[in-house]
Amino acid sequence: MKWYGVRIRRVNWVDNQRKLRYIAGILLLITILAAPLIAPVNHYLSIPNQVMAFDHDSSPINVQDLGKSEAVASSGKSLQAIDSEEFYAKEPGGNELNEAMGMPQNKADASAPEDIKVVPGGQSIGVQLHTLGVLVVGHHQVKGENGSVSPGEDASIEVGDVILKINGEEVKEMEDVKPFVKKAGESDKQLDVTVKRDDETIETKLDPVKDKKEDEYRIGLYIRDSAAGIGTMTFYDPKTKNYGALGHVISDMDTQKPIEIHNGSIVRSNVTSIEKGNNGTPGEKQAKFSMKDEKIGNITKNSPFGIFGQLNKPIKNGKYDKPMPIALSHEVKEGPAKILTVLEDEKVKAFDVKVVSSVPQKFPAKKGMVIQITDDELLNETGGIVQGMSGSPIIQEGKVIGAVTHVFVNDPTSGYGVHIEWMLEEAGISVKNEEEEDKAS
Repeated sequence: MKWYGVRIRRVNWVDNQRKLRYIAGILLLITILAAPLIAPVNHYLSIPNQVMAFDHDSSPINVQDLGKSEAVASSGKSLQAIDSEEFYAKEPGGNELNEAMGMPQNKADASAPEDIKVVPGGQSIGVQLHTLGVLVVGHHQVKGENGSVSPGEDASIEVGDVILKINGEEVKEMEDVKPFVKKAGESDKQLDVTVKRDDETIETKLDPVKDKKEDEYRIGLYIRDSAAGIGTMTFYDPKTKNYGALGHVISDMDTQKPIEIHNGSIVRSNVTSIEKGNNGTPGEKQAKFSMKDEKIGNITKNSPFGIFGQLNKPIKNGKYDKPMPIALSHEVKEGPAKILTVLEDEKVKAFDVKVVSSVPQKFPAKKGMVIQITDDELLNETGGIVQGMSGSPIIQEGKVIGAVTHVFVNDPTSGYGVHIEWMLEEAGISVKNEEEEDKAS
């Protein structure tokens, strides 16, 4: 009987547990259903109707390739662009909440602030950059008493390296190097050289060698402290006079590496003639300018999206001299558009083009558009896109949408363009309005 009594009490205890679990489940369900109705929780779950998010937007995106030409060339004379694989947002996209659990559904769409306006360019400009330090562009042999050697190569200094310091003192131009070499050679001492290689700073020692023929001490390095060429102005901000031009990075033609600049300047240039492009050979603008001419602005940045700086005073193109609104990448449409560029002297003209394809981009990327020249006059004069046309602004439906950057070598009538929003950000012109910036902070 004792065993039986124990068993009865155990069954009652199990039944009580089941009732408690049942009651707890009901309370939990009520809590879940009521939570969205509570003010603090409802506020937490809400999403604004419009959100501007660019650089750090972590929403997943679909990607697609615009397609590759057999060869792509920069359209800037003597100013070369470095190509790389790119990913593009397939569509503007938005963040959606799932409606299945009874939660509110909302979409966050990106849109361009209407108050951003820039003055389009189109002017031909002469560009001169001064490098940070001196750039090593090659090695050469020095014929000394013990045969031919390259002291720079023996010191493990590579093409593309930038010489920043010699014996602890900054090197800013080529003329700074010669006194160090002469003094070290005459005193039979090594040079302590600091070089920058990509993101790494390297210390090395270099022994100058006396050239038997020239009777001077040499280091066996070809060096350069500046680069020059022509391109096209894209836009400037009428409020700050900050400008953007070219649409692609300037890279050294020998090392094929982006030039790290110390400073630079731009001047007006006159287009004297056009060398027409054809399949396999891109054409180019022939222009003349002198860096002794009046400088119209400085250069403070050389980035993958062009050169940037500040104008000394407003400039005019005689065609579109009033500020125009801009269009973000998801607003660009396939179809007719115009570009502004110079074919003769300094006269800016508008020419018809077609936006063949445009990929909405949520992150900075080059080659966001493919454009095709459709203007008969431009095709007759140039054959399509030519070197020196880099930076020519693209205008569609009264808005600045981007700039010409590259030509397809095997089809000079077509090429790539970069979306204007990425150039604006590089120029320090925010595409976020104050309200959205407050939300982001």
